[in-house]
Amino acid sequence: MLEVKDVELRYGDFIAVHHLNFSIKPGEIFGLLGTNGAGKTTTFRVIMGLLEPTLGEVSYFGEAIGYHNVDEIGYMIEERSLLPKMTVKEYILYIGQLKSMDKPLILERLDYWLKYFDIESYRNKKIKELSKGNQQKVQFLSSLINNPKLLVLDEPFSGLDPINTDLFVKVIRDFQERGTMIVFSSHQLDHVESFCEKVVVLEKGKVIIDGYIKDVKDDFKKMTISIDADVDIDVLKELDGVYLVNKDSDAIRVKVESNEYVQGVFDYVKTCENVMRFEVEQASLSEIFVAKVGGAREQV
Repeated sequence: MLEVKDVELRYGDFIAVHHLNFSIKPGEIFGLLGTNGAGKTTTFRVIMGLLEPTLGEVSYFGEAIGYHNVDEIGYMIEERSLLPKMTVKEYILYIGQLKSMDKPLILERLDYWLKYFDIESYRNKKIKELSKGNQQKVQFLSSLINNPKLLVLDEPFSGLDPINTDLFVKVIRDFQERGTMIVFSSHQLDHVESFCEKVVVLEKGKVIIDGYIKDVKDDFKKMTISIDADVDIDVLKELDGVYLVNKDSDAIRVKVESNEYVQGVFDYVKTCENVMRFEVEQASLSEIFVAKVGGAREQV
């Protein structure tokens, strides 16, 4: 288990991370989110033992995490950290040896992943000759080569088409089933919703959202109703609890303050003609993120 206990990290007078607390169990995928400059990268470095917190502690299976744990950690950063003049083989050998792996094992796993990602022909090509998407595959591969117990993924799907994104998803799920602890960060919050049970959202180093996604949505309360019917939008806008009505290409979206106002909208819609759709959903994580982070900025 990875435990972050009341961690604060300062650079002089600047506090990069304020009193951060969370835990990750083997086989869990944890979402760490925030806008650019929110403190995510600093947090990644702290939980991997690359930075020592000013206050608090990070424990890894009951002991203080440090550089000695690096062999069990995989890290894929948002900004590519590849060495472009190396070949793919040279680069993965370099990374694997940094993780104390023997050369035959590195090459065995390299061949497996090159085949899995359908880039076997790039084995001896220089990284700078690869497309952005294939460089992303190599960076992902480098984070997996040591079969990590803790895997940190920052924007892993950047530059990928839907087919290759699906390949990445299957790998992440496979490592989860093996018991790997995964810290996942992405600006594509639909991916976060599909992967993670728990999430922390940072803004200027402070925790804005914290907890199980289900509980976060329950606490937010706001609901979205999708309607396909002959309704009068002006009437919808005047109903109790309705704070926004939008007409999209496939439906009318009605946003209400909480579940208690859904019945009122339904009572009106059932009096209308050609009712084909009435669906109620909790707010998306993206909507909650915008509301909470935007609110936090307004208070600064």
